[in-house]
Amino acid sequence: MIRLALLYPTPDAAEDDFIDLAARCDPPAEVVPVHFPWPDGVGDLSALGTEQTYAAVRELGSDAHLERVIPALDGFDAAIFAVTSASFLHGEHGVGRQLRTLRRLTGRPTVSTTSAFQHAVRRLGLTRVALASVYHPSASAHFVRRLAEAGATTVGRVDADAPSDRELAGWTADRIEALVRSCRHDEAQAVVLPETALHTAAIADRLDEAAGRPVLTATQVSVWAAYDVLGQRPRATNAGVLFGRPAACG
Repeated sequence: MIRLALLYPTPDAAEDDFIDLAARCDPPAEVVPVHFPWPDGVGDLSALGTEQTYAAVRELGSDAHLERVIPALDGFDAAIFAVTSASFLHGEHGVGRQLRTLRRLTGRPTVSTTSAFQHAVRRLGLTRVALASVYHPSASAHFVRRLAEAGATTVGRVDADAPSDRELAGWTADRIEALVRSCRHDEAQAVVLPETALHTAAIADRLDEAAGRPVLTATQVSVWAAYDVLGQRPRATNAGVLFGRPAACG
């Protein structure tokens, strides 16, 4: 069985979402969480102001911090760096630089959730997307630029401005669906939902129906990209457009 290391900073948030999706794939994969710590002094993100949160997340994904906390990963086929904002907040070319660092440290093919979104946009040929963001508007603007680097214009956007990953891990399927439904846009070929703390693996079809078009979730693109970097083409039901259903991109 394929073994994927899930590099994840907040224990007991949404690791089970990745485990569930990979186990349902054909071929199946075993996802093993590998937790790594937040920088010293970072506690409850919901207690921080916007700029303090950005600083903490940027440090989480910085080369200096990764050098201290990311281990070599023996016994794994590939790794997923599953902290979207810790990649997209590092600016133009930051995603690629970070991946090179992670691949050197882990000794394995590694993808990040942000790089996976960019790869999925290119693979599907998307040029117009709507963004269902859980972030503050100023953070969402950084992710919009990362999408543009992959060739997609964001034609519609909703910013939920959630306070922390811990809160997002507790969002219900109804609340996630409502966010997706609220950013429906006639010109969008797909909806992008970037957050690895959300539980979306079991509701992919429901989200697509709510959006009236494919929805790319953080779990979906991350697992798919990990397979892809290994040259695998996984298939699964109720898993989204990347896992075998025809793309309904107009």
